[in-house]
Amino acid sequence: MLHITQRKMNPFKPTAGGEPPLLIGRERVVRDFDKGLDNGVGAPGRIMLITGARGTGKTVMLTVLGDKARAHKWDVIEETASDGLCERLVSELCSKDSLIDKLTFAPSITIAGASVSLGEAELSPKRMPETLRKAMSARLDALEKRDAGLMISIDETQAASRADLIAIATAIQHQIREKRNVSIVFAGLPQMISDLFDDEVITFLRRARTNVLANVPIDEVKESFAQTFEDSGMSLDTSLVEKAAVATAGYPYMIQLVGYYIWDAADARESTVISKEDVNEGIREARVDLDNAVCVPELHGLSKNDKAYLEAMAVSDGPSGTSEVAKRMGRSAKYAATYRKRLLDAYVIRQTDRGEVDFAVPFLREYLRGHMQKG
Repeated sequence: MLHITQRKMNPFKPTAGGEPPLLIGRERVVRDFDKGLDNGVGAPGRIMLITGARGTGKTVMLTVLGDKARAHKWDVIEETASDGLCERLVSELCSKDSLIDKLTFAPSITIAGASVSLGEAELSPKRMPETLRKAMSARLDALEKRDAGLMISIDETQAASRADLIAIATAIQHQIREKRNVSIVFAGLPQMISDLFDDEVITFLRRARTNVLANVPIDEVKESFAQTFEDSGMSLDTSLVEKAAVATAGYPYMIQLVGYYIWDAADARESTVISKEDVNEGIREARVDLDNAVCVPELHGLSKNDKAYLEAMAVSDGPSGTSEVAKRMGRSAKYAATYRKRLLDAYVIRQTDRGEVDFAVPFLREYLRGHMQKG
């Protein structure tokens, strides 16, 4: 048996954007992107939309794809959508000393120790598409001298303003027409897809490779757990692997939480053999963390009636009929529809079929049931 000091550190990474030891269920996305870089300008993998519920690993995917681009010697710019997104992109695009003399804007800011002008007129929403396109072209001019390209990733795209998305789409489309080595990956909640596709100004994104990150099949979770624990110097019975995997429901964030706390429970005993008690304790700790990190924040800020709608849904084991939800609330269908729309827009729930809705946030049903019973 290995001594505790000889074992590796806990291999599971249940933090936002933390890269897991095995990227289970996501290999095709990485392969498509890698092939896109290899296959040159126009390859479909170079423009991607990555979507899925919260906690399905969208940020992790951006990290992994960025690493792939860097392995190809590409420059990578990683951003998260919020106010000032395009201004930050322009600043990052102009961060190389070799680009300083290519931009001729007035009042200046200091970037990379040199003075680069980024005037208010050029950074206004009206001029931003032209400004961003010019900055992107200048960066690509410099990169082409060493046969490299540029990858840009945008996380939480659903929070981006329409003006910023138009500027980004315009700049990228211009580079594609000029056959430049550029790639862009957008990640966000599922509503991002409809928002982007419904905008007539951003139509070229309809040709992007769309990847929906769903829950991982339990069999793949079992294989991942068995391999990861073994590689880290831990051993556990097949039946315990099964129990741990089932407890995750295939939810990527929960996979990392369960693995982390099971490993930690055995580590606290200075044992390399994971026991049934370790697994039970790990699952309990994982559920507490999941509730605090996912379910509680999701409910924060919702109105009393929003929560009443969710509690009425939680009675069902699966999708709920909207008329049945209204009946459980003791309200008319028209009244309940107001809160259904609010929750759909916030992507707390999703429409599964005509007249049916289900939870979009994993484990929220179980959380609500537990608190309804206590109440």
